Amino acid sequence: MKFGTSGLRGLSVDLKGRASALYASAFGRYLLESGMARPGDIILVGQDFRNSSPEIATNCADALDSLGFDVHDCGTVPTPALALYGLQEKAACLMVTGSHIPADRNGIKFYRPDGEIDKPDEAAITALAAELDGAEFAFAPGGARTKNRSAECLAVFRKRNANLIPVNALSSLKVGVYQHSTVARDLLVELLEHFGATVVPFGRSKTFIPVDTEAVSEETIATLKEVTSQHRLDAVISADGDGDRPLVADETGRPLRGDMLGLIAANFLGATAVVTPVTSNSGLEAAGRFSVIRTRVGSPFVISGMQEALASGQGRVAGFEANGGVLTASEFDINGQVLQPLPTRDCFVPILAALFLAASKRQPLSGIAASFHLPFAAADRLENFPVETSARLMAYLRAGSANLAAFLEPIGVVGSVTDIDGLRVTLSDRRIIHFRPSGNAPEMRCYAEAQSEAAATDLLHDGLERIQWWAQAN
Repeated sequence: MKFGTSGLRGLSVDLKGRASALYASAFGRYLLESGMARPGDIILVGQDFRNSSPEIATNCADALDSLGFDVHDCGTVPTPALALYGLQEKAACLMVTGSHIPADRNGIKFYRPDGEIDKPDEAAITALAAELDGAEFAFAPGGARTKNRSAECLAVFRKRNANLIPVNALSSLKVGVYQHSTVARDLLVELLEHFGATVVPFGRSKTFIPVDTEAVSEETIATLKEVTSQHRLDAVISADGDGDRPLVADETGRPLRGDMLGLIAANFLGATAVVTPVTSNSGLEAAGRFSVIRTRVGSPFVISGMQEALASGQGRVAGFEANGGVLTASEFDINGQVLQPLPTRDCFVPILAALFLAASKRQPLSGIAASFHLPFAAADRLENFPVETSARLMAYLRAGSANLAAFLEPIGVVGSVTDIDGLRVTLSDRRIIHFRPSGNAPEMRCYAEAQSEAAATDLLHDGLERIQWWAQAN
């Protein structure tokens, strides 16, 4: 188990029992020792729909209860809802979720009373967990006395979203909601109906289905296309397991890229500064009325960038990741109300912003996307790719320009290289290919950009093939 791009991750069988209690205890101790919390303070616990999540959430609640916290159980709620409720109550939070990764894995996301933890917090919690482990930390499930706060948590989040756009603003749209196993599934239906859309829910599942909005599977895309055609939908929306990454497909069932949704959301908010990772589309700088700050991949880096933008005097600061999750660091005046900062990924703002834009312009989503004239982009991953192999490959590519040139020789000639997070290579013909090991799973990711969809897809395919070739040869 280790911290990745967002939260602690590991195999479910390893995280159950002592391990989850160990990290929850380390988190609780960190809050107490740093002065961010005192014994008796409220701490919130939420979870997703994975089979392992109830047991892990109970382990965490027991551990926090034993430290003297007043544990409030928020049940199965979207991560942004839990985080918002924590900010309102000035309470720390703990969300049991593996987000989009396979069902045999799980994780924990941690929030201080003032928001999501950062990289120094992660290091401190890891050190405290190691200290407890070395002291032969013993854990016996104790049946924490928790208070159920699910309804209150959802009510706060529902109120935030209920006035984002005008009443009946989506009355011209027929929208499918792919419900699968996301904790956002019922709220998405409720909100769309609230705004007047005709809603077609489908695909609700009792077993956990991992949906990665940054690399939507061909199987999922086939389902979206079939349902869109069958019901003559204007769009299909969904989210990942814990509801912090949006999925929006156009009238053909084709998903819009997450960074496109982030761009639409930033324009909707009227942001003056946008923070986004290096993996987001290279055309963003010319696509909006805002300055762009690039970071490494992961919400802690985006949050840090947003804080720096605020400190530099920027007034309306937002961020988003290539997966589409939108974060806000400042207040925004939207539809006659003040939208309070929510510096953690949220799927609801980008979903509503995209649908509202399509409805107000009376244009299909495919036309909306094309109007931004961004370079065509594609992304995918090699699953079950050993972390050790990823590390060796990246070390080889970074060892010298000759190695990188030889690796890419069948694909193109190296023009320039960015090493902010992984290796992002601009080829001499202006195509872009980016190799990056996942920060929270045994996966190797590849991103590609080109001037046509076919060229981007071909470049992505060639990049993944070169990774596989190297792994087999070495």
